[in-house]
Amino acid sequence: MDYTIRAANVEDCKDLKRMIMELAEYDKVSDEMTITEKDVEQDGFSKNPFFHGIIAEVPEQHRTKEGHTKIGYALYHYSYSTLGRRSVFMMELYVMPEFRGKGIGKALMSKVAQLGLAAGCTGLNFIVLDWHKSSLDFYFKQGCINATTDLGYHCMICSGEDFEHLAQP
Repeated sequence: MDYTIRAANVEDCKDLKRMIMELAEYDKVSDEMTITEKDVEQDGFSKNPFFHGIIAEVPEQHRTKEGHTKIGYALYHYSYSTLGRRSVFMMELYVMPEFRGKGIGKALMSKVAQLGLAAGCTGLNFIVLDWHKSSLDFYFKQGCINATTDLGYHCMICSGEDFEHLAQP
């Protein structure tokens, strides 16, 4: 399969939003999604972006029946920990179902790792839902470990009213 991996740009916001919604549907959280194309543009392509992104794109002759050539993406940001030092955190990795199993997901993940190494990172971090058996199998094949099982770490979240309450002085 012929494809390219490249940095996402502001012209990709419509397709990024589309694929984010496809992933949300797959993750069974689409009813919670309120993200807009404008949010993607502001959060990813402003002066101080909250994320960076890369796009997997196929030539026109391989486009989807809906006409899409942008068929996968990864979003990431850099983080720091006194334990792990510099890390690249991959927030999302997605490849449209009809393009899975062709090496595109691995190429996207590899590119995030390359970008992290170039920035002086010592590791790649991400989260995955525990019921995503095929995703877990894919990540284990890449040499990843389950930090919850192997290291005892837990991913904690504080959001909504609890987050607002926590932010009160």
